[in-house]
Amino acid sequence: MDICEAIDRLTDYAAKRLELDPRDAVYARNTVLAVLGVDSCAGFTGADCGGAETPDALLSDLCEACVAAGVFAHGEEDKYRDAVMGALSLPPGEVEKRFARLFAEEGAKSATDWLYGYSVANDYVKKSVLDANPRFEADGLVITINKAKPEFRDPKKAASGNAVKGGYPRCTICRENEGFAGRNKRTLRTVSIKLGGEDWFWQYSPYGYFRQHGIAVNEKHIPMHVDRAAFTRLMDFADMFPHYFIGCNAALPRIGGSVLAHDHYQGGGETLPLHRAPCAVRMRCADFPSARIDVLDWPGTVVRVSGGREEVTELSDRIRLAWESFRSDELGIIPHDGEGQHNAVSPTVVRTPRGYEMNIILRSNITSARYPDGVFHAHPEFHVIKKESIGLIEAQGLFILPGRLDGQLSVLADCIAAGRALPEDMADFALVYEETRARCPSRPDSEDARGAVKEELGSICRRILGNTAVFKTPDITVGFLKGLGFACND
Repeated sequence: MDICEAIDRLTDYAAKRLELDPRDAVYARNTVLAVLGVDSCAGFTGADCGGAETPDALLSDLCEACVAAGVFAHGEEDKYRDAVMGALSLPPGEVEKRFARLFAEEGAKSATDWLYGYSVANDYVKKSVLDANPRFEADGLVITINKAKPEFRDPKKAASGNAVKGGYPRCTICRENEGFAGRNKRTLRTVSIKLGGEDWFWQYSPYGYFRQHGIAVNEKHIPMHVDRAAFTRLMDFADMFPHYFIGCNAALPRIGGSVLAHDHYQGGGETLPLHRAPCAVRMRCADFPSARIDVLDWPGTVVRVSGGREEVTELSDRIRLAWESFRSDELGIIPHDGEGQHNAVSPTVVRTPRGYEMNIILRSNITSARYPDGVFHAHPEFHVIKKESIGLIEAQGLFILPGRLDGQLSVLADCIAAGRALPEDMADFALVYEETRARCPSRPDSEDARGAVKEELGSICRRILGNTAVFKTPDITVGFLKGLGFACND
């Protein structure tokens, strides 16, 4: 296929999938030629996209033709894919108008479904890559192996918001990234929202971890923080998009996300395991008798507050303030020291028939000589599986494991099925190997071994959540809440 035919097919795709106005087809085609630095081309051939639902194959054909013709070198494909699809996509203002119209006429779900579908269709959301990531349920958790991105192990980068030299855009999630060539963001499209009376915007993650994974970002480049107003903003979002959950990472390294320098929340259209967690102990507060306060039956430490807006805000903030100053030398909990604040909360909210359900995850990033990566972090014996921060998503029961495991665990399963010892370069997997082998029948076949690996991953991830629990039993959590004046239900 030559370059001209490949461009024709993509232009037809844009007309069918990206709402390109037929009047703009010639202009768009010429813009793509300019992006590629091609001065001339044969006339329109009438080639169509063949019913393509995504542009992957069409873009591959174009890149192959361009490399063969010397337009650009092999290895530069991602840059040109982004540039071409940016040229064929609606401009941000038009996307915003269409989203607003759908929201007003058909409701929030129709609007978000359209925007997500558009973000897939214009190649910003890499759905074909995401669909290739292994994903399964085990031990009440959801486990994914992320082959699309490398491991993130540097808390210092999180504190800086992954800023790069030059200072524009200031970080990876600033709105100025929309269309920014320096980060291959020409296809990024965002929509404006109001949270707490402030200007925020919503976009989808290109490498989302769950269904319609998106990010609500403050227009102002200010650091992550969780205060009383954060609970209100989260509920504002839930009012606007009642079919989504929304949550906020703790604003501290090791227990927060990968961008702490810019205030933002994460949410989307999936029910995560934490949302289904049952109550272990029900409590009450005399000031708000209609509110529900549940200590959850969950390996992490989570308190769920359910009810109306006023009571959820007040009770959630009482818990936050109490936890931020809570100290127990016996439990190894130090709220702050010379290195700064260590206690923080990760709140996440969903709308239910009972009103708002605010799950408040208690976190601590304190370190010790024994646990230099974090006392309430994955312990060293599990680092071969997960050493990255245990952030908001994992704390809710969806684990994102590093892509290297896809190959390493396959080798481990083959060794078990064949009755072989682990190779020397996988000595760090000794615990995983022994525990997985114990899960297998006496003569495991390949299917047995792979099933046992999945069970083992679920067990390890559940134990990692237990590592992150600041209170190891519900009774200790109940004691903490009683100190706030809450009482157990009779």
